[in-house]
Amino acid sequence: MQLVHEDHGIPTNSCLLLDSRDEAEAFPTGDMQLAFCRRCGFLSNLAFDQAMAEYSGRYEETQGFSPVFMEFARGLARRWVTDHRLTGKTVLEIGSGKGEFLTMMVEEGAGRGIGIDPGVDVDRIETAVADRLTWIADFYGDEYSSIEADAIVCRHTLEHIADVGDFMRTIRKNVRDDAVVLFELPDVLRVLDEVAFWDVYYEHCSYFSIGSLTRLFRSTGFEVTAVELAYDDQYLLIEAIPSTTPAPHDRSMPGEDDLDALASGVERFRTDYAEIRSDWQHRLRALRENGGKAVIWGAGSKGVSFLTSLGLRDEIEYAVDI
Repeated sequence: MQLVHEDHGIPTNSCLLLDSRDEAEAFPTGDMQLAFCRRCGFLSNLAFDQAMAEYSGRYEETQGFSPVFMEFARGLARRWVTDHRLTGKTVLEIGSGKGEFLTMMVEEGAGRGIGIDPGVDVDRIETAVADRLTWIADFYGDEYSSIEADAIVCRHTLEHIADVGDFMRTIRKNVRDDAVVLFELPDVLRVLDEVAFWDVYYEHCSYFSIGSLTRLFRSTGFEVTAVELAYDDQYLLIEAIPSTTPAPHDRSMPGEDDLDALASGVERFRTDYAEIRSDWQHRLRALRENGGKAVIWGAGSKGVSFLTSLGLRDEIEYAVDI
């Protein structure tokens, strides 16, 4: 493993709503040791401690207040229901968050939805299809192997899992042989190429590209049927069906051969991060010294990572977020 990026004393959560500045400043911190596997393309935080990452009812990760994001999500829900003939069928979503996407899938024609997430808040879900939705406030595991589902959906969850191999093997063991598996998660190649350090934070302990994600699915018993970039190329979408372990590599996916591109991205991130960080620090401090005021829009994970990576305090006094 090649060390790509290192940071110390960063918050172990960035989506918890805290009651005071004092509580925020006293919040637990951890380290980031982002490392790259040249053989498979996987990137992970070697210093990650799962016990430090809290997922509970006070975890506020929703993007449901953004009309642009909700339009994208609605279109994806409609597409997956249509393309995979899920009308009238059962969808299990692992890591369903506040339930918006699973609700959309049922509204778009799925017969029943079962959502599993430790931070689910049933009182916030208002829909005419509520009687066809079941919510379980928990982490997914073998105790839910008896759930019969025609589709397994998992959006923006895999990047929060440290042992991704064990997680995928658990799903493979429990999934029906005729089910479809549909995942969405961030694309690390974009993060590396753009040196988007605000997209690197503690909860995200696992980072994937098209190639590394495809290889993970095949090695844990799935045949990949489609993989693509979406949402202005920020996200990976992958579709798969259960197969033998390991699944046969009978055809390559577009963009799968990306090890050289990842290595180049890793080098760019390693060499350019310090300069970009220094430039941001200089710009914001100069602005303040000249009597200006900077306000950050967005106080979720990207905002928290931006502020803590730069080591800023007084340079930005306010964060705006719904």
